Amino acid sequence: MQTKNGVTLLLHGENDTLIWGMTNAERGRRLVEKLQGNISGSLWINMTFAFDPQWIQHVHDNPGTIVTFDGIPVLAHLTSEEDAQALAALTVPAGMTVMEYRDKPQIHNASLRKLETPFVRELNAETVKDIERQSYFGAYKGVTDILTKYLWPELALVLTRLAARLGMTPNMVTGIGAIGCVAATFLFYYGHFWSGMAAGFVFMVLDTVDGKLARCTITSSFWGNIFDHGLDLVHPPFWWVAWAFGLGAVGLALPEDQLRLALIVILGGYVLQRVIEGIFIRAFGQHIHVWRPMDSWFRLITARRNPNMVLLFVSLIFGRPDIGLIAVAWWTLISLAVHMVQIMQAWLVKIRGGQIVSWLEQEQG
Repeated sequence: MQTKNGVTLLLHGENDTLIWGMTNAERGRRLVEKLQGNISGSLWINMTFAFDPQWIQHVHDNPGTIVTFDGIPVLAHLTSEEDAQALAALTVPAGMTVMEYRDKPQIHNASLRKLETPFVRELNAETVKDIERQSYFGAYKGVTDILTKYLWPELALVLTRLAARLGMTPNMVTGIGAIGCVAATFLFYYGHFWSGMAAGFVFMVLDTVDGKLARCTITSSFWGNIFDHGLDLVHPPFWWVAWAFGLGAVGLALPEDQLRLALIVILGGYVLQRVIEGIFIRAFGQHIHVWRPMDSWFRLITARRNPNMVLLFVSLIFGRPDIGLIAVAWWTLISLAVHMVQIMQAWLVKIRGGQIVSWLEQEQG
């Protein structure tokens, strides 16, 4: 089979077990068509097995490499016709670099900047749910906010499976979430804070689902990423401004000068934090949140949308959404200060001749 990107794909055997709503053969084709870098050569995949997408990129980037499971060929980058003939008989071709999964070989996870052993599993009716679970959590960000990391992964897994079974695309999920996002904005504006929280919750969970669905079904796209990340980047300021106006609708309006200052801090702090994060990536080649353990820990609670929503939720429980907005302003200011200290510390390390290396890489080194 010749794929769209020019790679010759050889599929060994058949497998009727569906994974994320598609056949293993379709999954293999999608994985090959998502390969990055200089695309070339022939890839061989054993349909008996399912594996993490990292493996196919690693094998493609290292011609003559074969991944085995208890000695059985799983995935290989062919260098000759003789290789294909040997693999047709499930024999490891002579001269290939063998990576036996049972030996726990480690490959580099570029997105998380660490070494790990991605999964390889036999795919059948008994193992498919566990494999989907492994691939789902393998697609999870290593460093994210406290709600995304701890509160709703299980709910998002159920919804991701449902969306895959229904044949929904990630953009469909993003579109439904966008409706919740806009609804939350208007509900906050008119002081319907609890209803707005509910709509916001739907959006925040679906904001996790669309990304996981794209990764698990191998359907991510350039415009899909623009749609998803653009919405993530733009909407929070509208929520905070709408919340501020909603306070007047429920008789808890802040004094004008206090409200103006709070919004300046919240909106300005949000923009400046994002700018600092962008400068850090350009200057040091990695996210500010993966430099040291403390930086990763602070990402759990830094003044982004989800932690701020926790503050507002607590304020609603006590019937004081006005204090919630003030709390968000203070937490934004504190988070901005932490970001400024982080980047200054990184510059000092660089000036003194040191290197900024992710603690995740150091831990695995």
